[in-house]
Amino acid sequence: MEDDSLDITRLFTDLVRVEIRLYNAVDDRLRAEHGIGLGQFEFLGIIDGRPRCRVLDIAREVGITVGAVSKAVDRIESAGLCVRAAHPEDRRSSVLSLTPEGARLLAAARPTFKAELAARTAAVPAADLTRTAATLATLRAALEEHRRDGA
Repeated sequence: MEDDSLDITRLFTDLVRVEIRLYNAVDDRLRAEHGIGLGQFEFLGIIDGRPRCRVLDIAREVGITVGAVSKAVDRIESAGLCVRAAHPEDRRSSVLSLTPEGARLLAAARPTFKAELAARTAAVPAADLTRTAATLATLRAALEEHRRDGA
């Protein structure tokens, strides 16, 4: 059932603009304080949180192509923040892990990431952010399920 009072186009525009502004603010602060961008930060976090992480795992998590992830991982590896090792069961694939420098950088950047997000969302009451987070999680799950179904 469609709600006639909902302007779905406006909702889309607001979601995109909020994402862009949050992304840019956090990216700017991470670059200024830690010398890495938000994309690198996110990839380091995924690698850190996923045992035997592969490029394909990052691509699926983030929703971008394997080629784009592979190029980004190449840059992270060149910076000395992660290493690739042969996958124990699949010779066509590599397993990613953080270097000690990558782990140190990620640990140092996490509080900055959280602080910038908190500062940028402070004007919104916590209860509203909680409801928004739940709604977005439901929407994300539906979109990801829709994608898995081949659409």
